[in-house]
Amino acid sequence: MGVPGEGLAKGLAVTLKTMTRRSHTHQYPDQAPDLPPRSRGVIALLAENCTVCMLCARECPDWCIYIDSHKEEVVVPGAARARQRNVLDRFDIDFSLCMYCGICIEACPFDALYWSPEFEYAEYDIKNLLHDKDQLGEWMATVPPPPAHDPNGEPAKEETAAAKRAGGESPGRAPRAPR
Repeated sequence: MGVPGEGLAKGLAVTLKTMTRRSHTHQYPDQAPDLPPRSRGVIALLAENCTVCMLCARECPDWCIYIDSHKEEVVVPGAARARQRNVLDRFDIDFSLCMYCGICIEACPFDALYWSPEFEYAEYDIKNLLHDKDQLGEWMATVPPPPAHDPNGEPAKEETAAAKRAGGESPGRAPRAPR
């Protein structure tokens, strides 16, 4: 059992130590904040990768993604019939409803959605927070490159599978000595 009032004395000591330090205030609009790497700001869209599979819209818990498309016939020379492919007409995200959970980004199997560190997209009217595919595409320029692989880590399963198919050794490993 401790001395009565010991916790109160420790708490007051922390308070006094904090009170004597200078504050670190940044003047936000004039001085940009130092964001941590890979910070989440807004969702960016790479429209070329979108196949209109609708997984992102179906998985979104807020139903804030709106997608419209149409089918287009693609004539393949030598094929018996023309093929069809989906063409993206509309891809909107309503950021007034979005809770920035990232489920849509994780659900996208074609890497069409990314986190961008852009965070300055405030509007005076809530109706203007519905961003279309052109605005989402502009934010792709701010998406940081993926982090480098750890040279001492395990190679990706895709790299290992490709190396096995090619008949070589797995990447990132030294070749085995003959026995």
